[in-house]
Amino acid sequence: MKAVVLAGGYATRLWPITKHRPKMFLPIGDSTVVDRIFAELEADDRIDEVYVSTNERFAADFEEHLADAEFEKPRLSVEETTDEDEKFGVVGALAQLVDREDIDDDLLVIAGDNLISFDVSEFVDYFEERDSPTLAAYDVGSRERAKSYGLVELEGDRVVSFQEKPDDPNSTLVSIACYAFPRESLSLLSTYLEQGNNPDEPGWFVQWLQDREPTYAYTFEDAWFDIGTPESYLDAVAWHLNGDSLVAESATLEDTTVGENVHVMADVTLEESHLDHAVVFPNATVRNGDIRRSIIDEGTHLEDLDLAGALIGAHTTITNGKP
Repeated sequence: MKAVVLAGGYATRLWPITKHRPKMFLPIGDSTVVDRIFAELEADDRIDEVYVSTNERFAADFEEHLADAEFEKPRLSVEETTDEDEKFGVVGALAQLVDREDIDDDLLVIAGDNLISFDVSEFVDYFEERDSPTLAAYDVGSRERAKSYGLVELEGDRVVSFQEKPDDPNSTLVSIACYAFPRESLSLLSTYLEQGNNPDEPGWFVQWLQDREPTYAYTFEDAWFDIGTPESYLDAVAWHLNGDSLVAESATLEDTTVGENVHVMADVTLEESHLDHAVVFPNATVRNGDIRRSIIDEGTHLEDLDLAGALIGAHTTITNGKP
């Protein structure tokens, strides 16, 4: 079995934090979003190769990241795009990768910005039992949230209807960009695109596919985070920390209180400040600040600020509310 980790997005909703780094490298505790996925794929002996599908802009970042990692399976497969306007769409990029890498095997596809609570090996077990296209599905618990995803309707565990980002969802069970396809189904990617169908969201392909062959859903509970917005990233950090905080040993704290779900990284200086539900990247300095539900990038210098819901880019200096 082969695996593809989709890591080609530009994460514009997380700018400036992700303007110069892939969002998959955002830390979740002592790991990163994508390394949690790599670790699970590395541990499953059924998966012999892992293709990391990214774009030309971030290819060098992934090369460096993988060179420093202990994983043996992942290797890059690079899309020829450098900005959002040139994207092939997820289905288009996946079809190109299957052709480019000459994949002729069962295929697991998982988004590199997925933080999931189930074991990927259990999903593969479920897929192998059915030997049919399979997706992972999660109840987001809100019809408003469901509007942003592919909506799944089931009879038993078989998908009988799929709506991509419906305006009026009739349930809250959504597909989470984790799929498995038998070898025999991979040729349908090209068929789908040749018929002029939407190349962007994989949900459109699933909607088309489930009308042609049995498609199944692996449903799970606990937690899932699609890390595409500041809110979802901070929520994922909070889920991982579970009310605790993570402060690097090299950080300096003076007259500072650290509340719940705070991650303070290496060589950060915090003086006369309070933080709650926040992430502070290395070498940042905060003096006399009240920081809530905010992300502070590396090398930033902040003084005399009250911030809530803020994204502060790298190497920014703001004092008394003025840059």
